[in-house]
Amino acid sequence: MTDKPNHFPERLALLADLNAAQYLTDGLLTGKEDVPAIALNKVSEPLPYAEESRAELEPLRDLVDDALHAFRDERPTVADAWLAPRLHATLRLSRREAADRRFWNYLALGVAPDYVVWRHLPELGKDGKPPKVAADRFRGAYYKQAFARLWWAAELFRNGSDYAPVVTACGNQEMLNTVLRMDVIDHRPTAQAMVRLMMRGTVKTGREVNALAPAINASAATLMYDVMAPDEERDARPLLAWIDAAESAPAVGRRTLPLGPHEAKAPEASVESLADHFAELFAEAPVRGRPTVDEGEGEER
Repeated sequence: MTDKPNHFPERLALLADLNAAQYLTDGLLTGKEDVPAIALNKVSEPLPYAEESRAELEPLRDLVDDALHAFRDERPTVADAWLAPRLHATLRLSRREAADRRFWNYLALGVAPDYVVWRHLPELGKDGKPPKVAADRFRGAYYKQAFARLWWAAELFRNGSDYAPVVTACGNQEMLNTVLRMDVIDHRPTAQAMVRLMMRGTVKTGREVNALAPAINASAATLMYDVMAPDEERDARPLLAWIDAAESAPAVGRRTLPLGPHEAKAPEASVESLADHFAELFAEAPVRGRPTVDEGEGEER
């Protein structure tokens, strides 16, 4: 199985898509080869904030090692809910910084290729071929790449400084696979309302999430959620202060959730209003495998 890199610099870096592509070999994707770390770091680029504490590589690698150890006997998907908030709190990025694919390329190939293979190597291959990690788990869109998807899930589902909704959201794979790519999820009350339905037990399974998501999108075409359920105006100062505080922040807790930026939470009235609306949408949504009622006979079919 792919092992951790045998060489780590002191600082995180950037790795361009073109340079990342040359390391996405069949050997790596099947978990049979390691990444040539020294060669990779020669073509990486320094971060704009390379001298800041949040650019240190060791805290991130320690976090990955702890995740691999804690979930070594579990299904790899279980690690997402634990790692997402801690990854977000360790990196302390702005959205602009997180939008740079080069950063995630480097994390996947230069810091933790062993984690990507462990987390995303399927149990079975296709057409009789060996199991292979999809290349976009190393170098891909924000909703597919192994670490970017966790960071963005934490960013979009946190409620101010509270990461508890992130744990709930990342506990359902379809929230990551389907909901994360929806434009409406950038509206905080919408994101929190979806999590609220999961916390209530209204929506439990991946199939149910997949039924709810298109219903919410379809409703958004006629209802403006930001008018129906307004959010607080975002203030950039708490985020900037949180990023600056990285210089003296301790390592994130492994047993307790860290705290995110001290931003105002999504308005409770807006979240509850949308949660009730989404519950009505879900009641009418077709869920594969869920019995429906035949209106003519009044019986389940």
